[in-house]
Amino acid sequence: MTAVTDEDHGKGKSKGDSGEKPDGAKDGRWDDGLIARRAAAAAARDADEPVPVLAPADDDAEPQVEAYAPADGPLPARLDALRELVGLSRARLDRDTLAEAGRVLDEAAARQRLSSRHTVVAVAGATGSGKSTLFNALAGAPISDTGLRRPTTSQPIACSWTDGAAGLLDRLAVPGRLRRRPHPGPAAFDEALQGLVLVDLPDHDSAATEHRDQVDRVLALVDAVIWVVDPEKYADAALHERYLRPLAGHAEVTFVVLNQTDRLPGEAADLVLDDLRRLLDEDGIALGEHGEPGATVMSLSALTGDGVPELREMIGRFVSDRTAATRRLSADVDAAAARLRKVYVAQGRPGLGERAREEFADRLAEAVGAAAAGQAAEREWRRNASRACGTPWLRLWRWYENRGLPGSLDRLGQALTPPEEELTARQRVEQAVRIVADDAADGLPGPWAQAVREAAFTGAQGLPEALDELAVKAGAPGAAKRGGGTETGKGKSAVDRLGGRPPKPPRPKWWPAAVLAQASMTLLQIFGGLWLVGQIIGVLEPGLVTPALIMLGGVVGGPLVEWACAAAIRGPARRYGQDAERRLREAAAGCGRARVLDPVAAELVRYREVRERYVTVTEFSTTGR
Repeated sequence: MTAVTDEDHGKGKSKGDSGEKPDGAKDGRWDDGLIARRAAAAAARDADEPVPVLAPADDDAEPQVEAYAPADGPLPARLDALRELVGLSRARLDRDTLAEAGRVLDEAAARQRLSSRHTVVAVAGATGSGKSTLFNALAGAPISDTGLRRPTTSQPIACSWTDGAAGLLDRLAVPGRLRRRPHPGPAAFDEALQGLVLVDLPDHDSAATEHRDQVDRVLALVDAVIWVVDPEKYADAALHERYLRPLAGHAEVTFVVLNQTDRLPGEAADLVLDDLRRLLDEDGIALGEHGEPGATVMSLSALTGDGVPELREMIGRFVSDRTAATRRLSADVDAAAARLRKVYVAQGRPGLGERAREEFADRLAEAVGAAAAGQAAEREWRRNASRACGTPWLRLWRWYENRGLPGSLDRLGQALTPPEEELTARQRVEQAVRIVADDAADGLPGPWAQAVREAAFTGAQGLPEALDELAVKAGAPGAAKRGGGTETGKGKSAVDRLGGRPPKPPRPKWWPAAVLAQASMTLLQIFGGLWLVGQIIGVLEPGLVTPALIMLGGVVGGPLVEWACAAAIRGPARRYGQDAERRLREAAAGCGRARVLDPVAAELVRYREVRERYVTVTEFSTTGR
């Protein structure tokens, strides 16, 4: 069908005519759809020739949309992974970062709802490159305007070889009046071209902004593109920087055609073609040479027809393969994944290792005073042993020394901690949280590193107070001041409930025997002393040896019992102190794990999930990105 109307430019005149014939007339015959087909059939009957049966153009037929056949291969899995990737990342990445991936998913869904039997190929080029002439040569009819006036093509014009492409053309927003069918002839009945939808685009370098916008819009939706360049502007920076270089990953669905070779003398066409290949290679476009996948590069002359049959044959093989849409969508996924690489690919192996966890626990233990608490517990054990097993005279002397002194062991819980110590403990906790957050975020992409740090700092809120409470309950030195202001349900602080001192350690079973032995030594001293006094005052018969020996045994035996008890309690006291330190360390580590490490680990798990989805998206990349 050669019905070619141009309401914008023709104003009632047919394309390629001087104006004497009405719109739709060619060689004195009407060619406006149904009438033209009937006239062609009558002429064929008169000439006793076979009648070619052409499907109605999309303009005349009812809109027909074919379902997209499910694509084989990895594309469906990659699209699903990309969809999950975007869903998992919405809370961590901004909308602009995910915009391109969302657009690819939307366009893939829209394309898959339409016909997979059709391949939409756009013909793009600069002003005066001859793309409309090439478009007409491929269609076998002067469908698109050609001429000296620029720009010649103002809107996309489509030529469909078969029915069922209405949905695809609606998606491209090609008006019904600009949808054509090829002229009856070899081009129209080429079996390999059945399913081809060829779209002639406006000039990408047009002075009209709306023309460039249409080119950008349609190029994002077509299955493949034929870039038409001429010997004068094939190295144009606008073409390479704005289109070819950004679309380097779409090489498998790209044709680059050097047109107007009839203007080049001798071997100049080959030289220009070689230079064009060099530029494409610099753009990162893989060239399909020696059977390798990549862009098709060739030279021709649309005006003389030299090379056009070869291009038509290549397009025919490309269309009959029925994989252009899948290749295009796969390349779009590759491009979206390449843009997202910086927000998903980490440097090294980030995470919370066992060493980082242990160092965090050590810093919290230091901040909470676990070592000091263990030493205090050990001293408390020794002090209790001294009270139980020491001589009464020594305990009386120690009581006298320690009474009323602010630094005495008996007033441990009442000693006021200087404000600097509280500040130092809080700073140590903050430093521990900052270090573990930096360790966990090391190497992560920026948004995920920020999410890990926010999780750590948010969870650390209230951590110093919680550690103070643990220290108070454990009776750690310096904890009274920090925990004294924490009110309980009964209106008393933890220090008040504990009496301002660590809980008393349990006594071993042998302590009563030691106490009894010390009491016996004391009684011997008292008995020997009274005996000697009685002899001195004459109440008892004289004899100094026996009472002196008894008294000396008590005086010497008391310290010996105390020394033996001190030696016996050294090991248990050390173990008791170590157990107290361990319990406080474990309590502090558990508090830090629940408040800081677990939220950080949850963020790292989320990152690993999205990283796995990203790997799935890029695993079967068709562009090597």
